[in-house]
Amino acid sequence: MAKPALATTDPVSPTVVWPRRPFGRGPAVSLFTLGTMRAINSPAQMEAVLRAALGAGINHLETAPAYGPAESFLSAALSQLHEEGAAPAGGWLITSKLLPGGDLASGQRALGAILERLGVQQLTSLAIHGLNLEEHLAWAVQGPGADLLQWAQAEGLVGQVGFSSHGSPGLIEAALDSGIFQFCSLHIHLFDQTRLAIARQALADGIGVMAISPADKGGRLYDPPAELIADCQPFEPLELAYRFLLDAGISTLTLGAAQPGDLAWARRLAPPTSEPSQSNPANPEAMGATVAAAVESLAAAGAGRLGNGRCGQCRACLPCPAEVPIPELLRLRNLAVGHGMEAFAGERYNLIGRAGHWWESLNADACQRCGACLPRCPHGLAIPDLLADTHRRLAAAPRRRLWG
Repeated sequence: MAKPALATTDPVSPTVVWPRRPFGRGPAVSLFTLGTMRAINSPAQMEAVLRAALGAGINHLETAPAYGPAESFLSAALSQLHEEGAAPAGGWLITSKLLPGGDLASGQRALGAILERLGVQQLTSLAIHGLNLEEHLAWAVQGPGADLLQWAQAEGLVGQVGFSSHGSPGLIEAALDSGIFQFCSLHIHLFDQTRLAIARQALADGIGVMAISPADKGGRLYDPPAELIADCQPFEPLELAYRFLLDAGISTLTLGAAQPGDLAWARRLAPPTSEPSQSNPANPEAMGATVAAAVESLAAAGAGRLGNGRCGQCRACLPCPAEVPIPELLRLRNLAVGHGMEAFAGERYNLIGRAGHWWESLNADACQRCGACLPRCPHGLAIPDLLADTHRRLAAAPRRRLWG
């Protein structure tokens, strides 16, 4: 086993000092987490990104075997910084992930391989990667997965266990109610607040919550359309999305950086250490009120463009006899029509049916116009017509997912 890379003696202080938030039963984490899935072209790229993360005040790293060479590259980068005495106060916190499935022995081997690649003796946190289906949940709480998680903690190989999920709200609630997990990683975004109430309850119960990819999966907010830029004033769209989630109390937000410059917002949003600036005033209550007003203005702008075609995401239309995911499809239409986010909405729409259990399997073309949803909608939406319009607007040649 290689030497641990989690901590150093006499660590070098980061340029930016962030407050930290509780994260389950583990050590407190920085408000941003470095996701390592994009810095995989070379060990040098990973090292440059890790150095930038240190400078931005980040202490929490998220990786996985599914991210290609990420774990090996991260190990090399951590080793180099270790030799220089460069680490956040308290050392680096590392979360890695295992896919659900398989027996206990295979899970033990997979965890051992993670530790070996990272060059550490213990993970701060281990997550089940993609707890998306009922069979995944059964594996994790009643089957070999439960045995694996219990064994890993008893052996001191992981500090705490959790899961990431792209699954339904009901499935996520069942996982949290199992009592097995100390943290979760969920899609909670400014433009998709479906799971926000679940996240708040988890936080109230002492369970850590990490928001998955607020910049990319949250709406490609690093490349916003003109309408969205105008709608989010006085903030930039990505800044507003980050501030919204942090104000909601989310433990930490993932930031998948491919280059040091991708960490700019993590630096810019840090609390001021000297003179306050326009983008980061000293009065957090005033900033919170400004954020709330901007979110309200954003919603009003979208509603104005959508008119009587706006889906309120109440989910009263479900279940659909044809199993069409009506709210999710109309959410994409809301974004395309309401905020000019056609590029993001089209990208997501054309992944439907091509990403396995990681995303929806049926698009709007599966609507049979049976009309079962019509009397359920409290807003009287012409749902079959809106679904047809969604398909007309967004259907295009499919694009490949980053992973899987």
